[in-house]
Amino acid sequence: MAAGRQVGGDRGRHLGHPAAGHLPSVGPVVTLDVFRDPRSVAVVGASDHPAKWGHWLGRGALTGAHRRTVYMVNAKADTVLGQPAYKRLGDLPEVPDLVVLAVPVTDSVVDEAITLGVRGVLDISAGRASSKDVAARVRAAGVRMIGPNCLGLYDGSADLRLAWGTFTGGSLGIVSQSGQLGVEIANLAASLGVGVSRFVSVGDQVDVTVNDVLADLVDHEPTRAVALYAEDFGDGRALIGAIADLWAAGKPTLVLTVGASAAGRETAQSHTGALTAPLDVVDAACRAAGAIRVRTPAELASVAHFVLSTKVNGDRVAILTDSGGQGAIAADIASAADLQVPRLSEELTAEISRWLPERASSRNPVDLAGVGEQDLSVYSRIATALATSGEIDAVLITGYFGSYGVDIPQLCTRELDVVQELAASGGTIVVHSMAADGPTVDALRANGIPVFRDVDTTLVALRGGARAARTEPRKIPEVSRLTGEVGSGYLAARELLADAGVSFPPCAQVDGVVQIPGLQAPYVLKADWLTHKTEVGAVVLGLPDEAAVADAHGQLVARLGAGRYVVEEMDVRPDAIELIIGAHRDASFGPVVMVGAGGVTTELDRDTSVELAPVDIEHALAMVRRLRCAPLLDGWRGRPAVDVQGVAEVIVAVSELIAAREDIAELELNPVRVTADGPLAVDALVVGVKP
Repeated sequence: MAAGRQVGGDRGRHLGHPAAGHLPSVGPVVTLDVFRDPRSVAVVGASDHPAKWGHWLGRGALTGAHRRTVYMVNAKADTVLGQPAYKRLGDLPEVPDLVVLAVPVTDSVVDEAITLGVRGVLDISAGRASSKDVAARVRAAGVRMIGPNCLGLYDGSADLRLAWGTFTGGSLGIVSQSGQLGVEIANLAASLGVGVSRFVSVGDQVDVTVNDVLADLVDHEPTRAVALYAEDFGDGRALIGAIADLWAAGKPTLVLTVGASAAGRETAQSHTGALTAPLDVVDAACRAAGAIRVRTPAELASVAHFVLSTKVNGDRVAILTDSGGQGAIAADIASAADLQVPRLSEELTAEISRWLPERASSRNPVDLAGVGEQDLSVYSRIATALATSGEIDAVLITGYFGSYGVDIPQLCTRELDVVQELAASGGTIVVHSMAADGPTVDALRANGIPVFRDVDTTLVALRGGARAARTEPRKIPEVSRLTGEVGSGYLAARELLADAGVSFPPCAQVDGVVQIPGLQAPYVLKADWLTHKTEVGAVVLGLPDEAAVADAHGQLVARLGAGRYVVEEMDVRPDAIELIIGAHRDASFGPVVMVGAGGVTTELDRDTSVELAPVDIEHALAMVRRLRCAPLLDGWRGRPAVDVQGVAEVIVAVSELIAAREDIAELELNPVRVTADGPLAVDALVVGVKP
């Protein structure tokens, strides 16, 4: 080794370079290539102590010493991990590409790195109060920083190991706001034979964000699928764009997040905000981006194993089992997972029955009734017949298969032959095996057949694969930005929404003297300025004449006080269905539109459908069809069908208004009464953005 050199080749920038010590004047650098395959790495705080971060990071950095220069920086040691140690960054014989801060350091260390001209900083340390100020100086210098408060990064193709934990190379990219959870995902994936292409723990994201890392994975060749764990989505619309770009590159993204609990919801003035849980909005964002949301780290790992192994083009599942009990349980779980277990045709049933004893079942599930032990090829023959029938989309083999070669070594070779026959079937095969591992399990995975230890996980993975196959990004329509003034009260909301194309009953304002010229009875009287009027008795229905309106007005004034009141024709059309249509502005994902079961029981029903705004007619109709109450709209038990197209048009109008008017925080129509003659909004609320 040359004097003054550390492990690796001399590919860095030497301190004698004319640019050394010069603070670059360029703006923020977009590229993250310094975190992919840096030419040199310096670990500040490198340590010989095996329980310290500096030990893990220094040891990990040295695994890539055959392709990059690695420096150990420790102010109190002469050597670390058998390598020379330098007191400070300025003592290094060259400027490192990437500096890793393994221990809490002062801002002066970061400033020294900036002054020297490093390209990237990986800040593992936590708790630096001035981290945002440091990040601003880093960006101004054209340097990129990951962290602080992160678990590091890993790139298998570049032998870059700068994280706590052990990673196996593969094709799953992991981007995580929680470093430890990201490592758990990697470990769960490894247990299924799935390795990691790239792991990035983003930490506090004072510079490099989740969106930056996702965008950087689009052309990262080893990455074929992406796992994302995020708690704060930041610029949600940019995130959608990054995930859509990954989808276009053939890289499905699986999203894990938190926020299903009531504690995660924000207080809103309208029902719309109160009814829309954070996960509703995340699901809408995933649909817009072409991503798949999963519920747990284990589900993420299982779906990743499936999509990286095979593809499925639908949700029709045939179950092939050597145990009636396991087949029945699989059928129940499949149905609960919204997968179809269709009845097989008589022709296919007859074909399958040729290979089965009389006591076996050739329906779906197909039960081998013990014939598998006599002739293992029955698995591949029946699975192939099912897979090529055109009647199903995937074959689930559940039970003992995979265990024959483990428990009966004489059958190992034959079981492995069957694996090859299954791989050549031309269809989608997924296996639940009672064997946790063994030669057959390994062979199944090596041949692109996903295999799991329990049937629940198997079917969750199959469901995720089916969703991934039919998921694609939604193009969100563009709308022109509009300006205006958000007034207060019902009449102002009516005027704004009527201009957008929403229909309301005729009405008149009541200021002291009650007059209802041109209106037809029965009438409704309501206080203009109050929200949720029925809850405070601020609306009176079914008033038959002007005298009744005057009497009701007097009573309301006595109870609620003077103010602007509105008299309106009451919608008495028979067989009307009441809906709620609203919108609000999400902190991360921007304008969101919602439709749901409406009226006074809106919160009780909690039957809603959400999309990012604006939407077109096609997606508005899809929103309506997702409602549990959708069958009522088509006519239920002899009632007439209502104007669903008209409902969709109102949804579109509301979605375009919230998207066009950035000064509107929330708006709501509740109820919207819809019949065969069309929708009619009979109450409205618009809330402006607080200055």
